[in-house]
Amino acid sequence: MFQHKHPYEPFLFKEATKLIVGTLPPPRFTIGILKKGDVNFCYGSKDGQLWPILNIIFKLNLKFETTQEAVNQRKKFLKQRKIGICDIVASAERSKIDASDIGMQNIQLRNILGYLKQYRNIDTLIFTGGNSKNGPEYFFRKHLKENNLKLQVVSNEVPRIHQFNIPDETKLNHSRIIKTVSLTAPSGAANRAVGSLAAYKQMKSENANFNTIDFRVLQYQSFF
Repeated sequence: MFQHKHPYEPFLFKEATKLIVGTLPPPRFTIGILKKGDVNFCYGSKDGQLWPILNIIFKLNLKFETTQEAVNQRKKFLKQRKIGICDIVASAERSKIDASDIGMQNIQLRNILGYLKQYRNIDTLIFTGGNSKNGPEYFFRKHLKENNLKLQVVSNEVPRIHQFNIPDETKLNHSRIIKTVSLTAPSGAANRAVGSLAAYKQMKSENANFNTIDFRVLQYQSFF
């Protein structure tokens, strides 16, 4: 059984207002044997699409290589935009060594609520995936339930938006409202789901060159 531990500590700082929440990077990041084009940082897989999408939206001219410069570029961007990263899975076991969420077993979650209480400027969680089993929203709902909290629907349109109240321990009878946004996962595995969306089909019919990356760019830019 492969012990899949998250290789990165949460990227958090007091000015952060948004928090990206996923699950785990591919196992090779835990092992430390990266592919050419991987970046040794959160969402750094050469096969992942989050950084390419943000690169397009913000015209960042990012490097996609296994260098410290590439890491520093991403950290600088996150600090400037007040975006933190804290994936919800701390570790999991796998019988098959791959990156699928569904293959995770004996899962240990991070205490996202604890981080929210510590970093009080955060008002938005951005899930890199929805409520399918072992996705980030799925685990977060479980995390909330264990703390007698739950998500309330704001919008059921994709990307789905929810909110919840977190008690403000510094003020009696006060709470903070945190918004959550469940984006279409920035992975090749989610392309089939994108292709089935009515909005994507409509845009594709109007422009034959329109693709799944273009669709995510339009979706993501509203929330970053």
